[in-house]
Formats: sequence, C-alpha cells, structure tokens
Amino acid sequence: MLRRSLPAIDWGRPPGVLGYPVKCSVEGRLYEICGQDRLRDQSSCAGMSRPRNVTLIVDSLGPGGAERVISTMGNYWARRGWRVVLLTMEPPGSPPFYELDPAIIHRHVHFEVKGLPGLLRRGQNIVRRHRMLRREILASAPDIVISFLTMPNIGTVLAARGMDAPIIISERCIPTLEPLPWAWRLLRRLTYRRADCLVAQTQRVLSYFAAAVQARACVIPNPVAVPEATDSSSEARERRAERRVLAMGRLGCEKGFDSSIAAFAQVARRHPDWTLEIWGEGPERARLEAQAAATGLGSRIRLPGQTREPYRVMRQSDLFVLSSQFEGFPNVLCEAMACGLPVISFDCPCGPREIISDGLDGVLVPAGDASALATAMSRLMGDGRQRARLGARAQEVRERYSLERIMALWESLIDRLLEGRAEGRRRRSSAGAGSCAGPSRQSRPTARPLR
Repeated sequence: MLRRSLPAIDWGRPPGVLGYPVKCSVEGRLYEICGQDRLRDQSSCAGMSRPRNVTLIVDSLGPGGAERVISTMGNYWARRGWRVVLLTMEPPGSPPFYELDPAIIHRHVHFEVKGLPGLLRRGQNIVRRHRMLRREILASAPDIVISFLTMPNIGTVLAARGMDAPIIISERCIPTLEPLPWAWRLLRRLTYRRADCLVAQTQRVLSYFAAAVQARACVIPNPVAVPEATDSSSEARERRAERRVLAMGRLGCEKGFDSSIAAFAQVARRHPDWTLEIWGEGPERARLEAQAAATGLGSRIRLPGQTREPYRVMRQSDLFVLSSQFEGFPNVLCEAMACGLPVISFDCPCGPREIISDGLDGVLVPAGDASALATAMSRLMGDGRQRARLGARAQEVRERYSLERIMALWESLIDRLLEGRAEGRRRRSSAGAGSCAGPSRQSRPTARPLR
C-alpha cells in the first residue's frame, strides 16, 4: 500500500557524518544516498510534487557546471507547469550559455555605481544589489527559493530575511579550496546556518561545514541528462581511423590540464594514431598552448575552444581524462560516462571516487600523479576490448543519476520544507487564538506578483 502522506526526508543523525546514509522518499519511492553517494531506487514511483512557484538564483548563466545544473532544473520544472523565476547577477543583455525554456522568467539583478572611489563604489554596489535582489525575490512571490554558489548564497540569505518562503542554498565545491576574502568567509559562516537547508553534492563536501549547518543539510548529486543519439556505441568508435583522448572544462589551474598534456606526451609516440583534444576556454589557454607546443607533437594536441554540443564531441572521442586538482561533482565526467566513454580520473576531492567504481566503470589514479595517469592512458589506448568493457558499464550513470530520479529528491526536499513551514504557521495560529494579545509586529513581507 502506497504512502499517501507528503514526501519526507528522514534526517536521522546529522547527514554530514561520513558514511551515514541520507534517505529521501517520494510517495512510495525511497532513495538512499549511501556512504559513497551511490543512488539506489528501492521501490516504484507513485507520484510527484504539485506545481510550485520557485525562484532560482545564481551568479550568471555562463558555461559552468553550476549554471548548467540550475538551467536543467529550471527547464525541468517549467516543462512540468511550475512557475520558474531565474535571477542572475550579471548585466542585462548577457545571453545564457545554456538554453532556457521560454516559460522561465529571467531577471537580471545588477547595479554598477560609477565615478566613486574603489572601496566606496564596491560598497554602494553591494548595498544597491542587495536591495534589488530583495525586491526581485518579493516580486517573484515564491513558494521556495533556491540559490547556487557561495556569493549568491550569502546574498540570498541576507536579502530574503523575514520572508515566508523557505531558502535552500547549494554549495558546489569544497569550501576550504574556494579562494574567498576573509570578510566573505565570515559572512558564509554567519549566513549558512540561517538557511532552511544546505544541499551538497557529496557527503565529503558536506563534512567541511560546521555541525549547525550539517544539521540542516542533505546530499543531492547532479542530474545526468544526456540526449539519445545514434552511432554512439563502442563499435562505431572502433571504425574511426583516428583515436581521440578528450578532456573538457574551463581552462583554469584547478582543472589540471597541464597534467593531461604531460601524461599524453609521455605515451604519444607509442600510440601514433591517437590525439589529445582539450575543449574549453579560460585564463590558462596561452600557458597550455605553450606547453603543448613544447612537446613537439604538433597538431596531435589541440585546444579547439568552447562547444555548445559537448555530447557530440564526446561521442566522437575514444577515451576521456579528468585531471582536476579538485571538483565539487564533475558533470563532465558523468556526461562522458553516459555517452559510453571509458574514463580515467584523478582521485581528487570531491566527486570522482563517488562516481567511479575503480576498474569496473572507470579508472582512478592518484591525484596529481601525471606518470600514473600516463600509465593508465597507455593501457587503455592499447586495449580496445578494455575500453569497450569500461564504456559499456559507464553508461549505468544514466540511470543512477537520471534527471527524474534527482529531481524527485529535490521535490521531496521542497515538500518537506513547505510542510514544516505550514506546520509552524498552524502552531502560531493556534497559540495566537488562545491568547488575548494583539497582532504580532513581526509580520512577514507581502509578496507582489511579477507583471
């Protein structure tokens, strides 16, 4: 018999304790994110959350992982009839890198004071932007507010104070590895505990936060939503004459593409039919191009730039390499696996170990060890059967982190928070009915609908 009560999250002990399972159930379907953040479906699905008004907040809609996930979430809810308002901190006219559903209301929260000295100008910008953000949140009349990334999280908690809608913030990387000025680090400590819930992508990321934050937190991995395509099998790859090692991401120091180049250079002459392509843009382009030129491999190492069709590039490749120094939850690794690519990854914090079962659906090598990466690359570059075996198992991430499954976790969390907020209102109402006191002066701000 199916449960008819509202979906709930079994908080149990603080979920930040490593290895402790965080469970989320959605009317008859129970999901468990275990110690290694493996997602298991333990029963059949019998229903989904009713349509809501949701306000999503992120710094920008550029070509980043957090931006892709929040766009995917917004599109999913818009298609299901939810009213979605998306607030970004970038200047008006900035086009989104990822396609947005036409039903999504996209507003820019940006203010730039000019003509004042540097410190005073920054202070004015922060104050004005804070006021604009609060005004936009109120105007969106949300049932729930969801923010991604540290600075938008801090701004959202401050701007939404006193509002009735629950606030969910989501941290997308390891806090201690994010370069923040001391003032922002202090604000993070003070504001995060005031959010209704913190969502992290892995237990390991969650463990970096204080117990007070962990007590209001849960783990929800990123969804993997890779479109179906023809001719993406390992057999099709084997028919191509040129073999390709693929790496993809922002060309920044944290992505460690220098290690990918160094590793490929060690084994390239043993595998003359292989090339290395690193897709993306960023501040390290010039340095990486110089490093590639110094190897003497010419056009066998290429940096083609950004692409809006990452899945097409993945399906035209033969091996994927992730050489990051650290991650939050590497979308590109999951997407490469979903496309049937065999993958090799540094065992860096956080994400690769939670995604890959070493030797079963991918290969993990010690973080930062370019020689170990080269050895693993050479082994797979020379063994087509091994590549096919790993690639076939890798595609299981499609089900493990499917869009429907991950969004069910988000909706379960939202329903739990809204039910808790409604229960709080009922208790206050009952207490007020039994007293002779006048109306409270601490009334919530009234939301005005967007026009």
